[in-house]
Amino acid sequence: MLLVALGIGIVAVLASALLGPKKASRAKLMAYESGNDPEGGGVGTGQRFPVHFYLVAMLFIIFDIETAFFYPLAVAYQKLIPFAFFEAITFVLLLLVGYVYILKKKVLEWA
Repeated sequence: MLLVALGIGIVAVLASALLGPKKASRAKLMAYESGNDPEGGGVGTGQRFPVHFYLVAMLFIIFDIETAFFYPLAVAYQKLIPFAFFEAITFVLLLLVGYVYILKKKVLEWA
């Protein structure tokens, strides 16, 4: 079974190398920026890319992971022991402290 999976993987990689384009076109090498022509902040322009975009993306990922942790809690809420409930409350409080810290540092302000 392992050999079959390995063989399929090797065949797929070889087929891609043989049948795919050999050189990327100019349009594919250009940066993609939400369907608009990229401007500023590029490597060759000497301008810096605003760090706010990265901060907002990191915050989104953190709070997205938070909801992923809360899903099992919501599903098994009736069967949980009280200790698990207090663990969840502690988790919420830690996230709340982090969120207050973010607001105090004014990370989400763009001006």
